[in-house]
Amino acid sequence: MAKRAFDLLAAGLGLVLLAPLMLWIAWSIKRDTPGPVLFRQERVGRHGKPFMIRKFRTMVHAPGTAGAQITVGADPRITRYGAWLRARKLDELPQLIDVLVGTMSLVGPRPEVPRYVARYPAALRDVVLSVRPGITDPASIAFRDEAELLARAADPEREYVELILPQKLEHAARYARCASLATDLGVLLRTLAVLATRS
Repeated sequence: MAKRAFDLLAAGLGLVLLAPLMLWIAWSIKRDTPGPVLFRQERVGRHGKPFMIRKFRTMVHAPGTAGAQITVGADPRITRYGAWLRARKLDELPQLIDVLVGTMSLVGPRPEVPRYVARYPAALRDVVLSVRPGITDPASIAFRDEAELLARAADPEREYVELILPQKLEHAARYARCASLATDLGVLLRTLAVLATRS
């Protein structure tokens, strides 16, 4: 209950305080390239329930094309302004709305697309999906340079599925087993420290 109450308070306050920044980002996206401001994609949430995650759009708008579901290095689909947003994780800000509606938490395992969740080992699947997915988590901090790691791989998809995803799941399972308001505050502080360093 304390964790959810904190999520609601922090997400609501965040949306109010960050509203001017988010409006400026939305205007900049519309000015930069044609297409919608928000990107929506199906992800798998708590107890395996699918939901549509919100992000600021950082790639060229190409209706009717599926494209790769992982981002590798200097992905040509990423817009000039989108690269700037991604580097600072500002594209994730609309997920504060997902936190308010209850499909996400501020801290929790990052939600994956269904095709990758289908690869979760049975021993970890129920554990990882027992909590709400989050905007940030220990795996996000550990793999903050994931796109660059994948760019150096001969086969990025295979690298992600066979090497990175299993490690991220271990991080997620450890978090899920001891999730609390105290652990969330620690992860949030570490995330802010990483973002401050990158900026």
